[in-house]
Amino acid sequence: QVQLVESGGGLVQAGGSLRLSCAASGSIFKIFMGWYRQAPGQQRELVGRITSAGSTNYADFVEGRFTISRDNAKNTVYLQMNSLKPEDTAVYYCNAYSFGVNYWGQGTQVTVSS
Repeated sequence: QVQLVESGGGLVQAGGSLRLSCAASGSIFKIFMGWYRQAPGQQRELVGRITSAGSTNYADFVEGRFTISRDNAKNTVYLQMNSLKPEDTAVYYCNAYSFGVNYWGQGTQVTVSS
């Protein structure tokens, strides 16, 4: 079992930055982690993933603005978001994939004003 708690969301103006954190209840050393988001009336979509070795991949809409990193010693994954746009407004969820099971956090709201 992996429990995930996101934090760091909030209200920011367009062009601003936020850093989201995802704290895991146990070791994430060998766990594939990711960030997803869900806007009102939309399906949940992948933002990006990071492997246990630290390799990352991102959705096309990220366009180099976001960076995912992990600190295995702290069992924490981060999502640094720069140059935020109003269309980035969504609830952001942390995801852990381990032994065929997906684990989700409760989500953190990110609102970008124009």
